[in-house]
Amino acid sequence: MTNKYRYFIGNWKMFGDFSSLKIINSINNYIKISKTKSKYNRVIFCVPNILINHFSNKLNKSNISIGAQNCHQLNDYGPYTGSINSKMIKSAGAKFLILGHSENRREGETDSLINKKIRSAIKNDLTVIFCIGETLKQKGKNTTNKILSKQIETGLKKIKNLQKIIVAYEPVWSIGTGIIPRNKELIKTLSFIRNKLNKSFKNKSFLRIIYGGSVNSKNIGALSTIPDISGFLIGGASTSAKKFIDIMKNCYM
Repeated sequence: MTNKYRYFIGNWKMFGDFSSLKIINSINNYIKISKTKSKYNRVIFCVPNILINHFSNKLNKSNISIGAQNCHQLNDYGPYTGSINSKMIKSAGAKFLILGHSENRREGETDSLINKKIRSAIKNDLTVIFCIGETLKQKGKNTTNKILSKQIETGLKKIKNLQKIIVAYEPVWSIGTGIIPRNKELIKTLSFIRNKLNKSFKNKSFLRIIYGGSVNSKNIGALSTIPDISGFLIGGASTSAKKFIDIMKNCYM
């Protein structure tokens, strides 16, 4: 890993209420007492917008940071009913923001729109978890690298450096299916992503690539042996304290 930290990022999607803080509190207690914990671990939970302020206040002095899952592309206020921009997310207490997730791309988000959101988020001092990945159909046509290249080029257009960017490779065909790429295949794809980023950005010290897609306690051991992975974006398993803790434990076994 180029970056010294290993990231464990939970994406709660449409899950949780105020009582769900107990899940994160249990994980925080584990971090405090764990003999296997690394001081270089970064644990982040990206929660629904209504929970950001409450959770960030309660976890202010903890080892866990709070993030959001998406935002409107405009940096200023405006007549966009039901929307929330990165300025509002930042003021609510979030430090991180997931953008470009395949579930949002499926609803019509383009690479250009994602780029606007990323630029707004960075302007408001949020660290972006930038999701990229190919569908099963694209994989079958052997166009994975072409798709990833376009997502990176357009999504990170006019971004000067990677200081506020964490790139999350999430093959769409792996999300929620329980199927993950074979190590050999994943190493090859991550190497392509790293080389692509190295050519586009001069400062390599901020290069962080994480993996997402059906991450669980059973496959985390194999995934953690891949040197190009700086951490993990965890979906369903992040809504269970036990499952999330087991992932952290098994990562170092």
